[in-house]
Amino acid sequence: MNLPGSGPERLKLFEGKEMSKSSWLVAVVCLSFSALGASGELPQFVELVKRASPSVVNIRATRSSPQHGGQFNNEQLPEFFRRFVPPQQALRPAVGSGFIISADGYILTNNHVVEEANEIIVALSDRRERVAELIGADPLSDLALLKIDAEKLPTVEIGSSEDLDVGEWVVAIGSPFGFELSVTQGIVSAKGRSLPYERDNYVPFIQTDVAINPGNSGGPLFDLDGNVVGINSQIFTRSGGYMGLSFAIPIDVAMEVVQQLKDKGSVSRGWLGVGIQRVDRDLAEAYGLDRPSGALISEVFVGSPAESAGLKVGDIIVEFGGKLIDLASDLPHVVGRTRAETEVKVLIVRENKRKTLSVKVGARDEDDVATRSSTLVPENLLGIEVQDLTLEDQNRLAVEQGVLVMQVSAGPGREAGIQQGDVITTIDGQWVSDRREFEILIGELEVGVKTPIRIVRSQRPQILVIKVIR
Repeated sequence: MNLPGSGPERLKLFEGKEMSKSSWLVAVVCLSFSALGASGELPQFVELVKRASPSVVNIRATRSSPQHGGQFNNEQLPEFFRRFVPPQQALRPAVGSGFIISADGYILTNNHVVEEANEIIVALSDRRERVAELIGADPLSDLALLKIDAEKLPTVEIGSSEDLDVGEWVVAIGSPFGFELSVTQGIVSAKGRSLPYERDNYVPFIQTDVAINPGNSGGPLFDLDGNVVGINSQIFTRSGGYMGLSFAIPIDVAMEVVQQLKDKGSVSRGWLGVGIQRVDRDLAEAYGLDRPSGALISEVFVGSPAESAGLKVGDIIVEFGGKLIDLASDLPHVVGRTRAETEVKVLIVRENKRKTLSVKVGARDEDDVATRSSTLVPENLLGIEVQDLTLEDQNRLAVEQGVLVMQVSAGPGREAGIQQGDVITTIDGQWVSDRREFEILIGELEVGVKTPIRIVRSQRPQILVIKVIR
């Protein structure tokens, strides 16, 4: 683009009138955007939408009692994560979206759209409606597979979520607030997201800024080639509507679930049998890591594959089956997608040294996963008071050994995050069986050195870092 004038000369534009430098910059920016649009560098979605829309469906699920979308009602969801089905009144349908994955009538959607439904109606893009059969559902991944009696249906092209890049353009088609076949666009904001309220993070979500609202649930997320790369599932919101944070289930994960639902109507997952927590800066320093990474084992379940393999509380898993575990939330994704009975190598950090163990992955059992004379010790170096556990305490708190925290005063214990009611089970990797052992172990702590302490709080184990100052 050639502009009149050069060097320090004032620019003569618009019938010879002078422009200031600031005005000139604005003009350049505007002309640049005009040139960009004219050159066709901005994405075009018209052909994609024409090609993909016939395979997107609207879903109405009728329930006999009031329901909230998903496993949690809206009031229970911290950080304002919402699945896109608002509370429904008795016998009123929940509205969602889905897409056809085979010409003989298989349809993929979110589990929370059709969960506990008495009747599921699928409306095709040509306005035909069909009653759908629920083939199978998987609440942990929030996926459901439906089947309608039809043939020669238009289908989506299945892509690969692994090939997605952050910053890549994506398109959503669905029925927000019942407005069928609505199209919105945005970019991939992040990959491998874990949501904070999920008990088991088996889905490494795709985060986007695509405008998603109630009714989009279960609808497809397309790349610019028109391939499905995700299933729109959840949003982050303070208002109940779109606020720029949307989450989609990767299509690679979804199609693994689909195959199992087709074959047997349910989904099986790999199981390791550990409780984990993230590694922060203090823990990394305490365990001799150069940076915070990996999944810190805070609990090893009795009779689990982890116990059989020799994994211990305090181990940090940094690699599982050849896949790096950078964040603690990465581990459930990787383990869950590993077939049961598979022998895998696990790289851990133990006592500041790397060690490789062999683990035979088990099969997750939902029932197993779902169930699971006292005197005070005077205030000590940690600034806390503890007492021995009674049998009642052990049963109530679901712990076998440790000491119960009765009071926390100012000091290292409070600074580390120890609270009244916590059960301290290990200090620097050593198990605490009673208050006598507790006193011995804290008496051996080095001044000024960060030391890991394992606690159980609300029946959930976690590891804190404490530093004694005399």
